[in-house]
Amino acid sequence: MSARPEPADSAPPGPTPRSLVMLLAVACALSVANVYYAQPLLDAIGREFGIAEGAVGIVVTATQLGCALALLFVVPLGDLLDRRRLMLGQLALLVLSLAAVALSAGTPWLLMGMVALGLLGTAMTQGLLALSAALAAPGERGRVVGAAQGGVVIGLLLARTLAGAVADLWGWRAVYVVSAALAAVLAVVLARRLPQRQLPAVDMGYWALLRSLYGLLATERVLRVRGMIALLMFAAFSAFWTALVLPLSAPPHSLTHSAVGAFGLVGVAGVLMAARAGRLADSGQGERTTAAGLALLCLAWVPIAFLEQSLWLLALGVLVLDIALQALHVTNQTMIFSVNPQAHSRLVGGYMMFYAVGSGLGSIASTSGLRSTGTQPRKPQNLRRPLYQARLTPIVGSQGCTSYSPDPSTTVASPGAWLSLCSA
Repeated sequence: MSARPEPADSAPPGPTPRSLVMLLAVACALSVANVYYAQPLLDAIGREFGIAEGAVGIVVTATQLGCALALLFVVPLGDLLDRRRLMLGQLALLVLSLAAVALSAGTPWLLMGMVALGLLGTAMTQGLLALSAALAAPGERGRVVGAAQGGVVIGLLLARTLAGAVADLWGWRAVYVVSAALAAVLAVVLARRLPQRQLPAVDMGYWALLRSLYGLLATERVLRVRGMIALLMFAAFSAFWTALVLPLSAPPHSLTHSAVGAFGLVGVAGVLMAARAGRLADSGQGERTTAAGLALLCLAWVPIAFLEQSLWLLALGVLVLDIALQALHVTNQTMIFSVNPQAHSRLVGGYMMFYAVGSGLGSIASTSGLRSTGTQPRKPQNLRRPLYQARLTPIVGSQGCTSYSPDPSTTVASPGAWLSLCSA
């Protein structure tokens, strides 16, 4: 494997401007939001296309398929092609895909459009994180990546809110029209603001590039260690959210699914933790931040264990859990980005596959455990109590969502199920 010669000015000339860091965070938010717009729109989409309620989750499944394809086949391209041009090209395709979904006249066209949105939304998000690391000087990489990761979390939060608000005003298709307009504006801004700086890249063919990812897994201990930490922490996180609906839907709380999902918004504090963790990693405190994050991850289960007695304690546990998750996630990313400047895109793609596997295993373990104990989800019509009537003031936060499974009676608040391939 040979590397392209780098020009003398390829290294970052100084601290990354705050305005550029903010732009990267906004771009991450707008990119990842495209993957999640469909979730609150499934009922309207199902009615218009005649998709049965129990099968409408295929719309989200199509998006997740695109996410997986992006991680395997598209994200690594950032190490081979000019990243600025790659971002702009993907944005142009994203605008076309959003328009295709907005204009889709049948289910096959809709699903193909959703696959494209999952692919391009994920490729843009992960590519922007890798670009953030490449543009930043080594001493500020954690801070810049943490800010971009904060944008990802905000995008996850706002996607469902924006989609619901726009759909209520103008219908579900308008959501994708608005997003296409935002993506077009973002393309213009990035074209003008992204530095035209030649970044480290490799000189190899596409298929050799994909094969080299396995070489990185074999040779880079940091990637393996950080990947396993991600796998285990997201397995725990996903298992928690997959099962949470059961105790909260039962007495004494009897919350609705939307109220259960709202608990995820408590974790908005994780956005602040992401930037802080990045700064600590920049100062050489990555190992200590990891130890603190793992300790918080364990301690979070103490208040969570009292969820039947107090929703306040549950909220505290969710808050601690999300702070730990963001601290570990950003620290992991900062440390793997320090491995090889020519492999940032492949490193983030490989790391996110650990994340995906962990989230999937956590969901499977949770549902398998519930099935083995004979516990069954409650029917939606039995969930009568909204959050504002519970013993907790409404709160909002970063990882909650209502996902759709083949049987609507098994709907759970499970970010792990749908965030497993695409975010963070």
